Amino acid sequence: MADAAMKMAKGGCRAVCVLGVDFMSENVRAILDEAGHTDVQVYRMSPLSIGCSLSEAAESEDYVRYLTEASRTPNSLHVVYINTSLYTKAIADSLVPTITCTSSNVVQTTLQAFAQVPEATVWYGPDTYMGANLAQLLQWLAQMPDEEVQALHPAHTAASIRALLPRFKYYDNGSCIVHHIFGGEVCEIVREAYSDAYLTAHFEVPGEMFTLAMEAKGRGMGVVGSTSNILDFIVLKVKDALARPFGDRLKFVLGTESGMITSIVRKVQSLLRASGRRDVDVEIVFPVNPSAITTAQQQTSSSSRSESSNGASPSGGDGSASGGRAVGGVELPMGLSVLPGPAMGEGCSLEGGCASCPYMRMNTLAALHTVCGMIGGGPEAQAALEAYKPKLYEQRLVEPGKAGAAEGGAQGRSIAQAGCTSILHMQDFQKGKRFSDKLVADITTRNAAVAGR
Repeated sequence: MADAAMKMAKGGCRAVCVLGVDFMSENVRAILDEAGHTDVQVYRMSPLSIGCSLSEAAESEDYVRYLTEASRTPNSLHVVYINTSLYTKAIADSLVPTITCTSSNVVQTTLQAFAQVPEATVWYGPDTYMGANLAQLLQWLAQMPDEEVQALHPAHTAASIRALLPRFKYYDNGSCIVHHIFGGEVCEIVREAYSDAYLTAHFEVPGEMFTLAMEAKGRGMGVVGSTSNILDFIVLKVKDALARPFGDRLKFVLGTESGMITSIVRKVQSLLRASGRRDVDVEIVFPVNPSAITTAQQQTSSSSRSESSNGASPSGGDGSASGGRAVGGVELPMGLSVLPGPAMGEGCSLEGGCASCPYMRMNTLAALHTVCGMIGGGPEAQAALEAYKPKLYEQRLVEPGKAGAAEGGAQGRSIAQAGCTSILHMQDFQKGKRFSDKLVADITTRNAAVAGR
């Protein structure tokens, strides 16, 4: 988002609306300020807090203790998930060299750290699921032939992966409330009912779903990675099917949040339409916990019930509903049945229903229209927009262990400036696929000095 905002600012844009949770708009504001675009306005989509359970986990005292342990370990690097606040990134960088990562580049970031600093200890956080999944992936790579390892990162072999395993750490007490729903019971349904399907898993989903997708990946039937990795995998498989002269039916199970469904379905539909083929079918399956699905035992009104078999599908079940043909006493047209759905409403339950983040769903089209309608308005509108601006984090840090802290005065950098440091390190890495000399020097000297005192 910050990269996109930078391009917009350079192109002459004077206001940026961020559809996301608060740490996203705060990151955008700080990066624009760091680049000198202080006159470009940034707006959130709600005057209320747009939170994030994962971001909040990283602001806990427990996470600071985790970072403090890292700060006492020579050659340490903290790889922090981008889905954290500027406050977390700033505190982290004041304690230990820190680089941000996304789900798309977390594997390459981690492997590059060990490639450029072979004796490094990498501390990943705060997403526990992503950390555990990354550890599992590294253990899997340690057993693979060297050519497969080098296809992922040319500087590594199975032996180098085995050597780094004891020095990869991850935080064990942070999770996203959305990805938490992909638990054991859901995975059993997927394993039993969709053994013939392609399985996909985001790095943030719990280990059970990730393991299923890793197993499927091993036999050419799955993918693990970011949302873009998942989309690319599905597109490739659909294109392969369309290139063959015979018909086929493909099934894909999505182990990620429900916001991916629309983009995937639309992409697949466009491929099928463009091909003109009618003998290739694609089914996109979104698994949910059966306890979150309306069943025959749950009366939907005084005069109707709906029923379905337990299972997983985009609508929440693996079969069509039967029996319930009225809603609130009103007959549905053409004898249509009531389809199964979330028992308590969309996004209402940690056990499933719809893996939609309740915070992200605050970013509505109506909210965007409201903000856009006030931009450029009179004094009253400008006063109202103040509540939509992200937090600035202008407070100063005390950084006794941080090299160069005195450059910013007795208290060092502002939280916003310190929080940007790890993001800028990631931007350097994305450009050249290597860590900057500055970051490598920080890794190899800062914590060694602290540990020696």
